[in-house]
Amino acid sequence: MEEFIDRVGVPHLFFAASGRPPRDELRLFAEEVAASDLPGAGLFTDLELQSWDAALRLLAQALPVDGSIVVLDEVPYLIDADPHFEGTLQRAFDRELSKRRVLLIGVGSDLSMMESLNGYGRPFHQRAAEMVVPPLAPAEVGSMLGLSPADAFDAFLVTGGLPLICAEWPSGASLWEYLTAAVENPTSALLVSAERSLAAEFPSDAQARLVLGAVGSGERTFTTIGRAAGGIQATSLSRSLKLLADKRVVAVDEPISARPSKERRYRATDPYLRFWLTFLGPHLDEIERGRGDRVLARIRKSWTSWRGRAIEPVLREAIERLAPPVIRTDDDVPGVVGGYWTRTNDPEIDIVVADRAPVARKILAVGSIKWLENALFDSHDLARLQAHRLQLPGAAVDVPLIAVSRSGCAVGGVVCLGPDDLIA
Repeated sequence: MEEFIDRVGVPHLFFAASGRPPRDELRLFAEEVAASDLPGAGLFTDLELQSWDAALRLLAQALPVDGSIVVLDEVPYLIDADPHFEGTLQRAFDRELSKRRVLLIGVGSDLSMMESLNGYGRPFHQRAAEMVVPPLAPAEVGSMLGLSPADAFDAFLVTGGLPLICAEWPSGASLWEYLTAAVENPTSALLVSAERSLAAEFPSDAQARLVLGAVGSGERTFTTIGRAAGGIQATSLSRSLKLLADKRVVAVDEPISARPSKERRYRATDPYLRFWLTFLGPHLDEIERGRGDRVLARIRKSWTSWRGRAIEPVLREAIERLAPPVIRTDDDVPGVVGGYWTRTNDPEIDIVVADRAPVARKILAVGSIKWLENALFDSHDLARLQAHRLQLPGAAVDVPLIAVSRSGCAVGGVVCLGPDDLIA
């Protein structure tokens, strides 16, 4: 937003709500307008506002006629504090603000709440254009940090593509060079960003944070998450998982095959949050007392196995974006990419491409991920993948095979995709 405002170069107001009571929020709003470069900013000097209705009507008088930008950041805070805020803003926009040439931008990190603002029956229904601003993609992380494709994927798993964290990663530095420095600094963006995010998203819901901690640490099933979260009751666990899924903090994955399944798996949507919950959050006390070396040692010990699991959804998305001919339907439409598993994990298939999910009409391809530093996808991996293909409901014996390998393939008979292919 700030970069956009700088480039456009018109008078603007950027107000970030803080979650305080409405009276305090109105005071801060008046101070922000008074300090802005709006032509009528002086109207708000030493002004005590009584309501958002009055504040927004006066804001319209402060705007120029020929072009301005108004940004309201953390809109969910304003709605939580005042249930009538939506209607007040809609009336002010229709009656006052829309008479000026103004771009009104509402910002919030709670995707479900922000999307609902434009929903049927809400004051702003069909008035707003929606834009989801994602974190940097692996390719963008690699470009920003000057890393090879393979190393860019590693950096993405650690940073989640969050610009604030990427900005403190020295250009060209290896994963271990960056982590060695980051875990020695208690104020590093790598350490504090997750704490700030969790405090903002779950200020009073300790149970949801507890459940998220279990998911982030690697637990994937309903039963094991409940056990890791302290044995909370199934009803409470369901409520917390639904809240986390609605906020898009946790993803709920279903196996893809030609047969319906009740199996569900849960994972932290943000790779950075998953990394933080596994390696950093539980050990912040060590970092604060100067023992980041212990934290780094744990990361080194578990990195290969943790990365092997964490990279899977990232690579599936890359394959879906790449859409090679082998994963296209008869109508030349890219298939959906997921995985397949049973309750016993026999088999557990890394990649399943189908015409639709979760219950497919046609399986388009089956694949395996081998994301190791110096190990090629070899004949043993191929034999295992061929056996798994026979166990997948709906997969024909000649369904194409995909090998996703960090180090390359030593066998034929598969579509081999490496870091260079996937970073594209």
